[in-house]
Order: sequence, then structure tokens, then C-alpha cells
Amino acid sequence: MTTFDDREHAFEAKFAHDADLRFKVEARSVKIMGHWAAELLGKTGEAEEAYVSALIAADFEEAGQEDVVRKLVGDLAGVADEAKIRARLGEALREAMKQITEIG
Repeated sequence: MTTFDDREHAFEAKFAHDADLRFKVEARSVKIMGHWAAELLGKTGEAEEAYVSALIAADFEEAGQEDVVRKLVGDLAGVADEAKIRARLGEALREAMKQITEIG
């Protein structure tokens, strides 16, 4: 193999790793947001888990997390505004990244 081939394979491996990491972090952040929103809505136990599952399902509507934000804005009307939800989502992404990188 040439140096160019080695570099190409390394780049492809890094791209795949980064994409996998991004997916895991975004998925974990949605779960974190689900628990946060369920707490604000007073849901516990099975109701909380059902809400988290519904939010995860909503995340598959489109690429990115705008679908999650839209659902949370609707569900948390009167409890949290869009700015608060987006701020909490930023925190959830950082928290998820920390959790994922600590796991290995």
C-alpha cells in the first residue's frame, strides 16, 4: 500500500468513528431530554419511560434534533419555552458527550 492509501484508510476510519460518536451522543442527549421533560411534566415510573420512548421515536422523524425540539415545545407549553429547551439541549449534548467518552 502507498502512503496515500494509508492516509485514505485512516481518514475513512476517523470519519466513521466520528459519525458513530455523533450518533451515540445525539441519541443519549434525546434520552436525557426525555427524562428532564418527564420530570417537568410530573411523570414518573412507567409514564416517564413511555414519555422518553415517545421522544426517542420523535427523533426519527427527520435528521437533526429539530423534531425533538418541536415535540418538546409542544409538550412543555407553559412549562418551558423554546429558549429554555434549546439551552437544556445544549447541556444534554455536553452531558451525553461526557458520558459516552467516559464509557470508552
